[in-house]
Amino acid sequence: MPRKHNLPAKPTDRGSRHVHEAVGTNGAGARKVPGPSPNPATNLILADIAMRSAMHLFRRTMEKGLLSTRFTPGKADRIVEGRTFGVALMSAVAARVATRSVPGALLVGGGILGKTLLDRSMSRRKAVREGDEALEEQAENA
Repeated sequence: MPRKHNLPAKPTDRGSRHVHEAVGTNGAGARKVPGPSPNPATNLILADIAMRSAMHLFRRTMEKGLLSTRFTPGKADRIVEGRTFGVALMSAVAARVATRSVPGALLVGGGILGKTLLDRSMSRRKAVREGDEALEEQAENA
């Protein structure tokens, strides 16, 4: 059966050849983009700080956006700012456990699924009332 395309028999061979040509066998091509510091450890720390700061700003903007569909922007700000240290810590721990391993992701995902099913088993009014009370308390902490 003849081939009807011009692709190489092993695309990985061709791709790896192009990567080696672009970067070089010793990785010298990767050194062409310098960081702000000549010290690579400092550049790594700066990149980590920049990524964490951007993620923090993105997370806060996303939380405020989700809350602003139900609350005024001012109240949404107060709710996000009023998160207790314990709530923030538990959220960070759950995210870390979920991203570290498949069993951790299953554990956290199962917990989220269980909480969702519990909320759905309650009457809608009761679930909304409990959520509003929790967010009201959070807004008062700000």
